[in-house]
Amino acid sequence: MLHAVIMAGGFGTRFWPLSRTAMPKQLLDLTGGRTMIQATTDRLGELVAPDRTFVVTNRQFVEHIAKQLPQVPRQNIVGEPCKRDTAPCVALAAHLVSHADPDAVMAVMPADHLISPPEKFRQAIATASALVEADAERIVTFGIKPTFPAETFGYIERGQKLGDQAAGAAAYQVVRFREKPKREQAEQFLATGNFYWNSGIFVWKAKTVLSALAAHEPQMSAHLAAIGGAIGRPEYAEVLEREFTAIEGKSIDYAVMERHANVAVVEAPFSWDDVGSWQSLARTLGSDAEGNTIVGRHLGLRTTNTIIRTTPDHLVATLGLSDVIVVHTPDATLVASKHDEEAIRELVKELEKRGWKEHL
Repeated sequence: MLHAVIMAGGFGTRFWPLSRTAMPKQLLDLTGGRTMIQATTDRLGELVAPDRTFVVTNRQFVEHIAKQLPQVPRQNIVGEPCKRDTAPCVALAAHLVSHADPDAVMAVMPADHLISPPEKFRQAIATASALVEADAERIVTFGIKPTFPAETFGYIERGQKLGDQAAGAAAYQVVRFREKPKREQAEQFLATGNFYWNSGIFVWKAKTVLSALAAHEPQMSAHLAAIGGAIGRPEYAEVLEREFTAIEGKSIDYAVMERHANVAVVEAPFSWDDVGSWQSLARTLGSDAEGNTIVGRHLGLRTTNTIIRTTPDHLVATLGLSDVIVVHTPDATLVASKHDEEAIRELVKELEKRGWKEHL
């Protein structure tokens, strides 16, 4: 049976000052209407029932998520004792899912992606699920056809087309994964037509990913197996705290995906953005004739290619600006170059260094 696992533990520091440690980007409404985590569960539709939907997050976000997702059983919203990257997150979920359904198929996805239309997303998940059912040792990921030579995404090189796929979405054997490239290499990837952006969305048998983790990361696997063995027992909370904290964090890409021999990639039939920065929001919301993306009340003269995020009751006025990001919140305002927005993380670190916790 198909289960959904939503990874929702990040802090979204590149969306500071809107995203904060107490309310990260996945719990915010960045595009209008629904928060990102609500939109993630919405697009699952009837493909996965709420009682087969799990959210793994930082412990401090559990109550916020429970309020935003009242349809998901409270016990399915799992709080990690500490941040340990995506491999422990995924494996913890795999143990929980396996406890209820030993032959479960998992669809694993981040909580902070923008994907449309939802029916195409469900179609792709169904295709991947069929590939896994046809070969239980297979792990499936989703590749996004690149539209520009992105330097901020990882890439997947595709190989032979698979013949046992379900109708509706093409699938290929994965040749290898590639790290975020420099501009020249990204242009080469785009020109060959054999590379996809790595979406960070996966489908696999729960038992398969746990077996792969045991083979490639035995020490991490041992800690997680101890947690899995305590599920449903009185000592579970104590074991989770002790064993999870002892894990050395690692991403699921490094721990499993790049080392597993049987990986397929489904060419995503949906549009996708990982919403990793303010510029990704501009790609989603679009721009006016001057190239500006505006959310809130703004008056601009001789202002071009600028992103403004404010509120309806607070005016941001700009004069003679280009390629700038301006984000207003009640207690902090960001003014940054669009060409240096990765350095927003440096601002957050400096706030931490200075002890200005009220702004984090």
